[in-house]
Amino acid sequence: MNRCYVEVLCRHTLQGQIQPVSIIWNNGIEYKIDRILQCCPAASLKSGGAGMRYTCLFNQECRYLFHDHDKWFIEKR
Repeated sequence: MNRCYVEVLCRHTLQGQIQPVSIIWNNGIEYKIDRILQCCPAASLKSGGAGMRYTCLFNQECRYLFHDHDKWFIEKR
């Protein structure tokens, strides 16, 4: 499986939207999400599964963050 499950800190808006703010890797390092470029329902083509896909910008690097039911993951490279 090409998933890396991560802990995600989120903001919940009054409109009911979930906005990820930062991710925490298994080693405890926290990375702030600089910007969310897109949010849409999508499937992970590399590791399977479906859910909400957030296109996020971390330190000038674009990565997909998936919210699949009650878990969050990033595709491994």
